Amino acid sequence: MEERRYRSASGVPIALRCLQHSASCRELAVRCPRLQLRSLSAVTSAVWLAAYGLFVLSENSMVLSAAIFFSLIGLIIYLHFVKIDQESLLVIGSLGIQVTSSYASGKESTTFIEMGRVKDVVINEAIHMQKVIYYLCILLQDPGDPQGVSEVVPLFQSSKPRLDCLIEVYKSCQEILEQTKTAPQSN
Repeated sequence: MEERRYRSASGVPIALRCLQHSASCRELAVRCPRLQLRSLSAVTSAVWLAAYGLFVLSENSMVLSAAIFFSLIGLIIYLHFVKIDQESLLVIGSLGIQVTSSYASGKESTTFIEMGRVKDVVINEAIHMQKVIYYLCILLQDPGDPQGVSEVVPLFQSSKPRLDCLIEVYKSCQEILEQTKTAPQSN
């Protein structure tokens, strides 16, 4: 197991873990920083202080109850649907590619793409707010047109690794895809 430190497009430290299970099976996981208790406490305190200020002005206890209720519901929604701790890519040459997102609450979201549908894995670029950002994506082959692309599946959308990290993941994916393309020809 090999873990390397990188930065995201926004400058946040991330870690790339590479596991090679076999010659044609590799797992690449990008870990985002965990939720910091300091930032969570700051946001919660700000909401509750604002609610207390409104309570003092209005003398209505429902303001405090609503602030507590909405901050707890907001936290649960954030942890279960928004905050992703890890995104992983499992590339199995003979089967396909599995993309998994692990949320802070423990929930996992998994998508599997059969290798027969994968046309290529590429690094693409986009312009976002006067800035060029790079992202890794899977090009899915169009069933009607073997030269065409039917869909583009972006990877690592939450962690947004910088180009140096994406190049390492790209090279690893291309090694396995190249093995898959040459394997039928050699038999």
